[in-house]
Amino acid sequence: MPGKTTVVLLFGGRSSEHSISCATAGGVLEAIDRSRFDVIPVGITREGAFVLEDDDPAKFRLDVTALPQVLDNGSRILWPDSIDTRELSVRSAGGSVRSLGDVDVVFPILHGPYGEDGTVQGLLELIGLPYVGSGVLASALGMDKHYTKTVLEKAGIAVAPWRTLTAREWAAAPDAITASASTLGLPLFVKPARAGSSVGVSKVSSLDQLPAAIEVALREDSRVLIERGIAGREVECGVLGGRGGGSPRVSVAGEIVMTTREFYDFDAKYLDAPGVELVCPAVLTPDELATMQSIAARAFTAIDGAGLARVDFFLTPTGFVVNEINTMPGFTPISMFPKCWIASGMSYPQIIDELIALALEG
Repeated sequence: MPGKTTVVLLFGGRSSEHSISCATAGGVLEAIDRSRFDVIPVGITREGAFVLEDDDPAKFRLDVTALPQVLDNGSRILWPDSIDTRELSVRSAGGSVRSLGDVDVVFPILHGPYGEDGTVQGLLELIGLPYVGSGVLASALGMDKHYTKTVLEKAGIAVAPWRTLTAREWAAAPDAITASASTLGLPLFVKPARAGSSVGVSKVSSLDQLPAAIEVALREDSRVLIERGIAGREVECGVLGGRGGGSPRVSVAGEIVMTTREFYDFDAKYLDAPGVELVCPAVLTPDELATMQSIAARAFTAIDGAGLARVDFFLTPTGFVVNEINTMPGFTPISMFPKCWIASGMSYPQIIDELIALALEG
């Protein structure tokens, strides 16, 4: 009988989405098949320290009154020192070192910069450890909204018209940038180029709101997108890589229905704020669903995606417009990515199994 697969569950991180990563870790720790997998929970503190964490799902459960986080317990993870070994070790707060055994695969459930953007993927490539999800290029592209749009547009996929600016450009020529933005029409959405979970995003209904919105976005990133607001239904689907080099697989669609909120912001996504309903599966015609799934697969392929992604769309009277592609989507049990796959016939534990299998395929 084959032995268990050892999985390093990597979570937390330096980004503003630290707590969401921790909540995802709680969901995975609770659902992963312990008869098949041994789990080593490795947390990254907000300061970037890699620590050995508790294998305790309840510790990382999402609680709006006390968001979960990785605290520095004094331990330090020691990654393999060359590609000739897969041994992971930990140094205790007292200085003693012990082996945690050989690692088969790393599951980096990190959201935002310093985790979802190719940085951690590059570390794992350097030390030769297989990992769940996209590689360095696709992770970097998916994190950067400007370059995602550039690549998708080149692939013939419709995206919302946009302008990109830097902090320096905004400081030097705010009037010119405002004039350029005005040609996009209203409303506008202002977003950090490299952030997720709607962090730093503002809706601009009149141009006098633009400066404040840009300042909010600049707190998250030195580059900012100004994007035309698209009127349409907000629909999303999950993508899984194909087994054995096959075509990507796409789930049924989910829909975000705004009742009283302006847009699907961080609080609505994760803190159960009112004003939003998630409908899964979304009500689409067979032709609409087939078209959406085809575009999602093309978008995944265009950025060289691997493992998983969530592709977000607007369904307008003239067709689908891709809003963004997320290479490590929210993965809590109530997040849209697992909800779409559960509605497609998979269980939450089966999704975890499949992602690990795809990573081990290479």
